Amino acid sequence: MTKSDKTGFEIPDQMREMADQSVEQARKAFDEYMATMRKTIGSVEESAKTVKAGADDFSRTALEYTEEHVAAAFDLAQKMVRAEDPQQMLQLQGEYMRKQMEALGEQVRDLGDKASKTAQQASKAGKP
Repeated sequence: MTKSDKTGFEIPDQMREMADQSVEQARKAFDEYMATMRKTIGSVEESAKTVKAGADDFSRTALEYTEEHVAAAFDLAQKMVRAEDPQQMLQLQGEYMRKQMEALGEQVRDLGDKASKTAQQASKAGKP
């Protein structure tokens, strides 16, 4: 047994060994926890990078589509000013609406595909 010089309190060697083993086990558990946390944070960061890249691409594409729609609206306005009669104006308006609806359908599909692709990539990136 070990005796403390100051207090006269004795700690059995077996108890010291158990305490030492407990500290070592706690240290090992903590180290394993920290390794798992680092791995998890790395996965989350990778997923976040993938999502950000996808969101940036999505935003750029949406902006391009907005520019296309605005340009088409200005083109229509110029054509309407030059129209010779109300019937031609109605025809121009109808053509514009048809083209815009077709373009919008394609653009919605494209943006949906981009969002789906980004979600799949983020899911894959987050897996160890």
